[in-house]
Amino acid sequence: MPTRALITGGAGFIGSHLAEQLLNRGQEVTIIDNLSTGQFENIAHLQQRIGFHYAIEDIRNAAVMDRLVSECDVIYHLAAAVGVFSIVSSPIDTIEINVGGTEVVLRTARRYRRKVLIASTSEVYGKNEKVPFSEDDDRTLGPTTKSRWSYAASKELDEFLALAYHRAAELPVVIFRLFNTVGARQRGHYGMVLPRFVQWALRGEPIQVYGDGKQQRCFANVHDVVRAVIGLAEASGAVGEVFNIGSSEEISIGELAERVRERVGSDSEITYIPYDKAYEAGFEDMRRRVPDVGKIGRLIGWKPVTPLGQTIDQIIEYERVRLDREREKA
Repeated sequence: MPTRALITGGAGFIGSHLAEQLLNRGQEVTIIDNLSTGQFENIAHLQQRIGFHYAIEDIRNAAVMDRLVSECDVIYHLAAAVGVFSIVSSPIDTIEINVGGTEVVLRTARRYRRKVLIASTSEVYGKNEKVPFSEDDDRTLGPTTKSRWSYAASKELDEFLALAYHRAAELPVVIFRLFNTVGARQRGHYGMVLPRFVQWALRGEPIQVYGDGKQQRCFANVHDVVRAVIGLAEASGAVGEVFNIGSSEEISIGELAERVRERVGSDSEITYIPYDKAYEAGFEDMRRRVPDVGKIGRLIGWKPVTPLGQTIDQIIEYERVRLDREREKA
């Protein structure tokens, strides 16, 4: 079992939870994050933990990555442009960070023959209407004139590059495609729907649903997701393979808004905003996004176990504390 882990994007939502769990398992953890979307407060509580280290730097800094990779046993590559707002508003950063950053990670990992787990996304399935999505399904993306699809295309290229390193250079690579992952520490200002709903409900502000609200999604608790990622890192049979990670508990976005409002005890109005006004003209979205998680279940026995209601309550508790702190500072 690896004992020294490097997490790129480790100050982010998922990365910070992964760091926490690896430390709890007695591993040494180093994170690298440029804090463009990650938050130092996500890892501040880990600073005093034995075996925890961090570098505030961009993963495209080859010299820094060389040192960090040489000192680790396994790399969890989570650093990427995140959130629909970021993707639509900063398409250059999306492509350069996702593709350029992954290239540096893989090239450096090959130098030291380190195992690499690469986070991909359900976005790669695009507008495919076959549900649930399986790892070998075809992908159907929109036109290159829609910046919304640049994220999916960049992550597809990451996958192709990683698998090429595995086949041509025998680099031990594992790819996991994350579906909607939610929990405490996730920020709403990058377009993440559940924390935004909770924040609006707690403030008594209108809960804004983009589109008609009938689009279906599955939300997995971050603790379940981290457990899956660690399981893949420890499974020799995962090398060279691609795995879906996500929940199969489906809910419409409109229903999600209703459930958040109910669990908060809020009287917030639920309003519907056309995609063109929320993002950009001609914005396209998937109607359903449901993973087939049979492959990872067969390999490591993983399945999500946290009900959506419990996850919503965890986010509500986290956001209540955060809002109270903001009020105290004001």
